[in-house]
Amino acid sequence: MMIGNGGAALLSLKLGEGEQAAAQRGVGNAAALSVLVSLVLTALFLLFIDPLLTLFGATDLLRPYALEYGFIIGIGLPFMIISAAINSMIRADGSPKYAMFSMVIGAILNVILDPVFIFIFDMGVQGAALATIIGQIASFIVSVIYLPRFKTVRLESAAFRLRCRTCANILTFGLSSFITQFAITIVMALTNNLLAVYGAQSVYGAEIPLTATGIVMKVNQIMISILSGIATGTQPIIGFNYGARNFTRVK
Repeated sequence: MMIGNGGAALLSLKLGEGEQAAAQRGVGNAAALSVLVSLVLTALFLLFIDPLLTLFGATDLLRPYALEYGFIIGIGLPFMIISAAINSMIRADGSPKYAMFSMVIGAILNVILDPVFIFIFDMGVQGAALATIIGQIASFIVSVIYLPRFKTVRLESAAFRLRCRTCANILTFGLSSFITQFAITIVMALTNNLLAVYGAQSVYGAEIPLTATGIVMKVNQIMISILSGIATGTQPIIGFNYGARNFTRVK
């Protein structure tokens, strides 16, 4: 979120300012940074998955399922991270339909393959995880294919060479997205741990409250997604016109 939204904001701003070279570097550096960060996060996730599960309130009963699911999801992290970052910049490039297609194709594949792997092949949570990363790989392929087709900038190999100032700008612009997402993560971790402790004292045990909360949060995500869509849709328009100093249109 930080890299993708930051890169998209930088692209819009520099295009508005008429700085094509800076816009090109912003997209290239954001893409390269997402690759680097995805590899580091994947390694850390797979290495520390067990203590992470403890941090997020996994009970002894749920831990084996979480480990089965987590290891497969962990392998797919680079595909998810890179495609999500590039997707934000595709929208800022003026191709929201393509960006939507790249996300929808992964979601549709996930929905179709979930019951196939879980029920037909009897793979349980491993099947659910496998369906998820296959969808992420599909979204990743569609997103990466777009890179040479950027309409507003021409991406040359030099654009992908990381520059400290460009990376700093990307991370600065995307910092608010990071804080928001990270705060949600902290809240969920605290909630899960509270449910694990106090749920265990109820007649239902710890697992049912944890599962029910997970379902409620997924439903809540629908509302969040609508608001996110509105905010994300306005970002390129606001960023471009701010860069062009057309403050009346920004307002």
